[in-house]
Amino acid sequence: MSDQRARRGAIVALEKVNLSLGGQPILRQLDLTVCRGERMVILGQSGAGKSTLLRLIMGILRPDRGKVFFDGNNLARVSRARLNSFRTRMGMVYQSSALISSLTVRDNLALPLEELTRKRASEIDDIVARKLAMVGMEETEPLYPDELSGGMRKRVAIARALVMEPELLLFDEPSAGLDPVISNVIDQLIIDLSDKAHVTSIIVTHELDSAFHIATRMAMLYQGRIVEEDNPERFRRKTNPVIVQFIGGHLDGPLT
Repeated sequence: MSDQRARRGAIVALEKVNLSLGGQPILRQLDLTVCRGERMVILGQSGAGKSTLLRLIMGILRPDRGKVFFDGNNLARVSRARLNSFRTRMGMVYQSSALISSLTVRDNLALPLEELTRKRASEIDDIVARKLAMVGMEETEPLYPDELSGGMRKRVAIARALVMEPELLLFDEPSAGLDPVISNVIDQLIIDLSDKAHVTSIIVTHELDSAFHIATRMAMLYQGRIVEEDNPERFRRKTNPVIVQFIGGHLDGPLT
């Protein structure tokens, strides 16, 4: 299949991507295609390069070799202004939530709208209210991040990622540090957003329960490459020793 055909219908495509940081190889000849409407889960050990992959997709990093496409555009070849325009079509939910502690929930959500659009204050207030309602956080506008629980901060962070009406949401370990009940709440919220906000999601995680709950497709990152990808049902049945050990949690195998 040609590269052009492989990218057809994809919102994100990485082709033969190589990246080193501090002289350490992170990604090696990595290929990945994410189609519109998917919930793509990227699995891998801690330090495997999952978060680095998200930074490449956002254009924060550029590959040493290879290409990263967003909506058919090679991010390494677009102007800074166009790259910034593409980033407004993406929303990022960080592992730490990354809310600004000195701002209220309302102001955390309003900030990108105030900086990147010309919307009136009344319009911004309406958008903030609607996005908080989508994640069940309607009453939190006047609160500060340190007045929220971990799960509440995560939901507010998702609402903030939605204010620019993105086509693509990127999640970095969305369930990290949360108890099982709140993890399930966040997982279900990610699933619901596929219908409510019509977004494509890329989720990086090493938590298997969340991964199999969320995913419409899964990929395993190992030694800088995607070694397997498939839908969740078939992924569970893979005989690749990396997948078998990762899913089973066995001590013996290539991961150790």
